[in-house]
Amino acid sequence: MKIAVGLSGGVDSSVAALLLKNAGHDVFAIFMQNWNDSTGTLHGDCEWEEERSVAEMVARKIGIPFHFVDLSAEYRKRVVDYMFDGYERGLTPNPDVLCNREIKFDSFLRHALGLGAEYVATGHYCCKDEVRTADGHIEYRLLAGLDKNKDQSYFLCQLTQEQLRYALFPIGGITKPEVRRIAKEAGLPSADKKDSQGICFVGKVDLPVFLQQKLKPKEGRVIEIFRDFYEGMKVPETIEEMAKPVIYTETDGKLAGRHDGAQFYTIGQRHGLNIGGHKNPLFVVATDVENNLIYVGEGQDHPGLYRKGLRIEPRDIHWVRPSLALPVGEQRDCLVRIRYRQPLQQARLYAREDGLYIIFDNPQRGVTPGQFAAWYDNEGELQGSGVIYK
Repeated sequence: MKIAVGLSGGVDSSVAALLLKNAGHDVFAIFMQNWNDSTGTLHGDCEWEEERSVAEMVARKIGIPFHFVDLSAEYRKRVVDYMFDGYERGLTPNPDVLCNREIKFDSFLRHALGLGAEYVATGHYCCKDEVRTADGHIEYRLLAGLDKNKDQSYFLCQLTQEQLRYALFPIGGITKPEVRRIAKEAGLPSADKKDSQGICFVGKVDLPVFLQQKLKPKEGRVIEIFRDFYEGMKVPETIEEMAKPVIYTETDGKLAGRHDGAQFYTIGQRHGLNIGGHKNPLFVVATDVENNLIYVGEGQDHPGLYRKGLRIEPRDIHWVRPSLALPVGEQRDCLVRIRYRQPLQQARLYAREDGLYIIFDNPQRGVTPGQFAAWYDNEGELQGSGVIYK
């Protein structure tokens, strides 16, 4: 098979390419330049020129052709602008999920197919297989990777059947230590390279500085919500009530400080508040971008940090396999995560006319609007995902 590998310069994609070449496939590498603006980035953490140099050395070592493609215009429009828009509306988007849906398995995929590729391989720690439905159609399953500490299926939770059709994940069935071992034994230049961190293809960033490219600072008030605010509060009984966040007003708490703009903060955030005089750290429990207010609570177990459920609007519900879609009026037990590397949580899905409700067995800390909730079955298949509503 002729396979294009998205070679990033990291050890994971390098070993993916090596394994495919050793298996006898016709492999070629493509390096994507998706970002060329250093504004707000922490110098030295994601220099694409260095990454490209390492990727070229890896391709030479393996003995495969090397190609370069500049997708920075698409990335800015389809990922970064999405980020800016989300933060401006008080949401916390996940650019890594968007990068996979909009760039790696869309723009990049189309470029690879144009070069004659039959499949596109990446260094993601996840797996794929196929099943045949009752009516004879083939569907592709997206599965968690073998290495539970590195499973990256969450980042691919928005992929479609058409995208999965062309996708290969050569290292999904091995662990990270094994990947390192293979790379070292093969003498790959990326063998000891540290894993990248931060925003996909942008790197580690000073987020407020990065966002200030488009979002202007605006001083506002920080309101502290005390624990006695929740005493006597009605316990949610219905699905709809359990999925609703608490809505605060200024009179619910006490002025604790000032901030630079509510759009620069997210639920669960601890750093950047710069408010002293407390025994325990303060955490953001809610933001109000419209009124430029931030609500905080003291202690990591503050009641305002926890929610029993969430809702996904109908337009944001995505089923990786459409045949698994839950009909309106039905429910299903599943395992859910609301952020990367969060342990899977027991929950139940409820399909309603106004969206998909997820109610957890145990209240969840830091349910954040704009992030993706992804649900799995007990066998590790990622069945679907959606953007968390308010």
